[in-house]
Amino acid sequence: MTRHNIPLGRILGISIGLDYSWFVIFALLTWMLAGSYYPAEFKDWPPLLYWFMGAVTAIMLFVSVLLHELGHSVVALRYRVPVRSITLFLFGGVAQIGADPPSASAEFLIATAGPLVSLVLAVLFYTVQPLAAGMEPLLGLAKYLVYINLALVLFNLIPGYPLDGGRVFRAIVWAITGKMRRATLIAANVGRFFAFLFIFAGIWQMFSGNFGGGLWIAFIGWFLDNAASAQVQQVMFQDLLAGHRVSQAMSPRCAAVPTDITLQQLVDEHILGGGQRCFLVNRGDNTVGLMTLHRIKEVPRRDWATTSVAQAMLPLEQLKCIDPDTELWAALKEMDRDGVNQLPVVRDHHVIGMLSRGDVITFLRTLQELGT
Repeated sequence: MTRHNIPLGRILGISIGLDYSWFVIFALLTWMLAGSYYPAEFKDWPPLLYWFMGAVTAIMLFVSVLLHELGHSVVALRYRVPVRSITLFLFGGVAQIGADPPSASAEFLIATAGPLVSLVLAVLFYTVQPLAAGMEPLLGLAKYLVYINLALVLFNLIPGYPLDGGRVFRAIVWAITGKMRRATLIAANVGRFFAFLFIFAGIWQMFSGNFGGGLWIAFIGWFLDNAASAQVQQVMFQDLLAGHRVSQAMSPRCAAVPTDITLQQLVDEHILGGGQRCFLVNRGDNTVGLMTLHRIKEVPRRDWATTSVAQAMLPLEQLKCIDPDTELWAALKEMDRDGVNQLPVVRDHHVIGMLSRGDVITFLRTLQELGT
């Protein structure tokens, strides 16, 4: 989880988090439900009950979104595709899947799993309505959850990447062409087309008098366009990096420090004094660990003067290392999958350099400037 998320726990080993933007949509939904939906459906409730049911319904909406994302995640795990986390945020939820599906059929099943879960929830809440007929708050909750889960199904089946429908479309194009990257480009550009439709429809609504609703539709379109554009850019980067190796982008000179200096000395003499952010830790001629700003920040500042680098470092045996002949794109994916910003480059059990995300970005800029 990032620092912008509140961790809620784990389900099936997947980290569940709440983005701070969730509180914005939770407040807006509660206000809308308490001020519009419930008073229109049920006219004789006390005001406090409207607000209480508005809050409960907003929470249940996000429970439905979480189950939707878990549907994707369960099928992804079935195909041994790692799922790092699920985050609930302003626009609903997103599962952070750490690798591409192994085949077009796997992509199709992973993509359809979420809408299928939402459809099952809609049917379930519909069948519950007769049982809740004598309890108006439960009946109102069930009716709204039928509507919202059906809306999730229909919205996500729009054939524009990165929506589920776009991923289904990508799977079909992938199966036809046999080329995942080409399928991703086509699906992402279709996603941008639908994003522009949302933006246009939103602006039209705004000038037609429905300013709030139109603004929200346009905002969704803007979000979808950004997500689709990011996919297009990722494919372009992958094409640029194709055939290039870690040895071409790594930093061959990596600062090293001895095990016995304190964290305070490291900060004063090497980080603030030298501008370095990552260090190999050597005991004699042997590299025994890695020291990063993140590891330093995990130690309380008052203990820096008495804590040695050896005590705070990440031991070499726990480090993810990479071979200099590994393809750069594969290395970048490995960093993303493991949630790290740098990897030691090792040949014959010796660290010969360090590869960071910054190194890859610099290499990409050089390729773009050279037009290669």
